[in-house]
Amino acid sequence: MKNFNPADNIQDLQYFGEFGGVNPSISDSSTYTFLSAKTMFDTFEGNMEGCYLYSRHSSPSNLYLDQALAAMEGTETANVSASGMGAITPTLLQLCCAGDHIVSSRTIYGGTYAFLKNFTPRFGIETSFVDITKLDIVEKAITPQTKLIYCETVSNPLLEVADITGLAQIAKKHNLKLVVDNTFSPLSVSPAKLGADIVIHSLTKYINGSSDTVGGVTCASKEFINSLKNVNSGASMLLGPTMDSLRSASVMKNLRTLHIRIKQHSCNAAYLAKKFENDGLKTVYPGLKSHPSHELYKTMINPEYGFGGMMTIDVGSLAKANELMELMQTRNLGYLAVSLGFYKTLFSAPGTSTSSEIPLEEQAEMGLTDGLIRFSIGLDNNIERTYEMMKACMVELGIL
Repeated sequence: MKNFNPADNIQDLQYFGEFGGVNPSISDSSTYTFLSAKTMFDTFEGNMEGCYLYSRHSSPSNLYLDQALAAMEGTETANVSASGMGAITPTLLQLCCAGDHIVSSRTIYGGTYAFLKNFTPRFGIETSFVDITKLDIVEKAITPQTKLIYCETVSNPLLEVADITGLAQIAKKHNLKLVVDNTFSPLSVSPAKLGADIVIHSLTKYINGSSDTVGGVTCASKEFINSLKNVNSGASMLLGPTMDSLRSASVMKNLRTLHIRIKQHSCNAAYLAKKFENDGLKTVYPGLKSHPSHELYKTMINPEYGFGGMMTIDVGSLAKANELMELMQTRNLGYLAVSLGFYKTLFSAPGTSTSSEIPLEEQAEMGLTDGLIRFSIGLDNNIERTYEMMKACMVELGIL
């Protein structure tokens, strides 16, 4: 990790447009022509580099973004998709068959939880949901049928931190794949450098950063990405979650400013988290010393990019949470909205939104309370002003 800076790898990529443009040309074609039938056949069979057949297979615009995201994560290659779930679901289905088993963190994005809990059992794939922070519990959940361990670097929405190095050692010991969703911590953490086999992102969030595009990516070895894209048996190829070339080009432009944005998101979130904790609010942020995995996370991150832009506070009840979020939106402090990574602050009560797929009894068991508000802190220039305005809202509602 000490000699790996993902932003440098992104910066060192330089592409020229068709007419010498500083941005690569956008390939606005669904199909491509050939001068010979033999070349078309070889391309279809995967034996011809630099040729394109059909944009569901690949396109120049998608491959530019593939290369940039693989460079960012330090993997051999990558495959972009039309959404984060369009990366997660084919990846898991490529690794598992009927009768197989997955060990997953219990605190993950609600869509991923619903996929593993409700959808994959249709295909005979079962999942055990465990406290990913307890390595002994993770290892005990492994069976002879287990094929992979799945986690998020920083979990949604409770901000639990996965010990990726420890999980990678367990995975290697049992000949499993470790799949890590790194959506909450791009640049800050490089899971592949800590031992993860496959790294996934929802590009919708921080990497794109403007809440105008849905996208995903799977970063892994050439062998695994080629298996995903195989025309006969590849889950990404056959399920068709293809990213549009125009969207790839848009994400590629925004990726160039990711390092600047992540630093500001982290700086602002750290400031607010410390202030709210000092005010007596139950605050969770990996950068706080009170976070149970703070010391672990310090060993995992690239310090330059901080502890991320996600934090939670608990205001005691759903009614109070809703009142506060509505008032903050009225005061132009941000938006009552799901997702994250936007330049304005976003806030939501995850128990009734992004984690609503998780049954109430399981939410209670994992500590997802009614009064919990998840914040994606924005790029505010004067974060002290933001804090005073947020605090005034809380005082007005009797939260502080």
